[in-house]
Amino acid sequence: MPQSLAQLYVHLVFSTKGRTRGIPRGVHPDLRAYTGGVLRELDSPMLCAGAEADHIHILYRQSKNTALAKTVEKVKTATSKWLKTQDAVSRSFHWQAGYAAFSVSASKLRDVQRYIENQAEHHRTLGFQEELRQFLRKYSVEYDERYVWD
Repeated sequence: MPQSLAQLYVHLVFSTKGRTRGIPRGVHPDLRAYTGGVLRELDSPMLCAGAEADHIHILYRQSKNTALAKTVEKVKTATSKWLKTQDAVSRSFHWQAGYAAFSVSASKLRDVQRYIENQAEHHRTLGFQEELRQFLRKYSVEYDERYVWD
């Protein structure tokens, strides 16, 4: 085949370092927009994003020309630097070292979008750690609890 074709959708999740509540609600819309711009520059268009005070979910199409780890590194670095400029409290902002990324079937995109868009609703009763554990179980990701949180 003379051409490379790919359609890879990723649901990316990562939290603040120590799960501190370091993302002020007032910056959530701008954080989503900024994240979308970073991903667009990486030829990985964002479909949606949703943040809470201690974590973010991003649904995007992964570029066929960039490794997942490189995309995540660039998104986390850029958004961390941007968040540090937002207010005095955020100057010491850091994302956690790791991340979770899940493949999404094109037929399930709308379901994942709805989930991400309703972050505030389901986090009224579910914390980030339990949410991530549920995703890890759902996608059959083996993990060691000692190394998931920082």
